[in-house]
Amino acid sequence: MNSISPDLNIMIKASEKASKALIRDFGEVEKLQVSSKGPFDFVSNADIKAEKIIIEELNKSKRNYSIICEESENKVNDDKNNFWIIDPIDGTNNFLHGVPHFAITIALKSNNEIVSGLVYDPIKDEMFYAEKNNGAFFNNQRIKVSKKREIENCLFATGGKEKVISDFITRKTGSAALDMAYVAAGRYDGYFQNNLNVWDVAAGIIIIKEAGGIVNEINLSNHSNIKIIASSSRINEKMLEKLKNF
Repeated sequence: MNSISPDLNIMIKASEKASKALIRDFGEVEKLQVSSKGPFDFVSNADIKAEKIIIEELNKSKRNYSIICEESENKVNDDKNNFWIIDPIDGTNNFLHGVPHFAITIALKSNNEIVSGLVYDPIKDEMFYAEKNNGAFFNNQRIKVSKKREIENCLFATGGKEKVISDFITRKTGSAALDMAYVAAGRYDGYFQNNLNVWDVAAGIIIIKEAGGIVNEINLSNHSNIKIIASSSRINEKMLEKLKNF
C-alpha cells in the first residue's frame, strides 16, 4: 500500500468494519423485497447502525474532531477546525431495492478544505481514496481522470431530476459518491448534479482533484443544495459551455 496518513488509515479501517455489517444487512434486504412489509424500516436501522460503527472507529483515533453526518445529529467537539464528514450508505434507494450499487463515504474537512476522503463500495470491494498532494488511488493503484477530448466520445453521470443534456451520453446510477469516484478513475468523463448534500460529495471532491480533475468551487460551510460539475481539464470548458444554464 502507498504511504497514507494516520487519519486516512483510521477512515479505511472504519469503512471496512462498517462494510461487514452492511453486506450482511444487504443480504437481508434482498429477502425482504418479496415481503408485504418491505425493507424500509430495516434499511433505516442498517443506515444508523453503519454510521454508529464508523463513528466509534473514528473516535478510536483520539483526534476529537467534530462530526458532520447524514443520519444522526452533527457533533461539535473540542476540535472545531477539523470535521469528519460521513455518509454510511450513499445510494440508499439502491440499497433499499436490493440494487448492489451503493457506497460508504468518509471525508476529513480541515479549516474548510477537504484534505482526505474515501468512497468504498462493499459489494464490489472497490475502494477509492485520496489525500491532499498525495494522489488518488483505487484499491492501492494510482488513478487518473479520462484523457478524452471530444464531448461526443464521453460518458457522463448525473442523478436526481436532472434533464438529459443534448450531446451528452448520460447515466443515472443512484450514488453521487460512486459517480464522482468513477470520474476520478476515468470510468466516467464527467459528472453534474444539483441539490446535493455535503456528505454526498465531500470525499469525491478530493479524489477527483487528486486524480487530476476539476471540480467547481463549493462553499463547504453549506451542508445542502450543493451543485457539482466535475470532469477532466481536457473537456471542462466544453462541459461548462453545455451546462451554462444548468
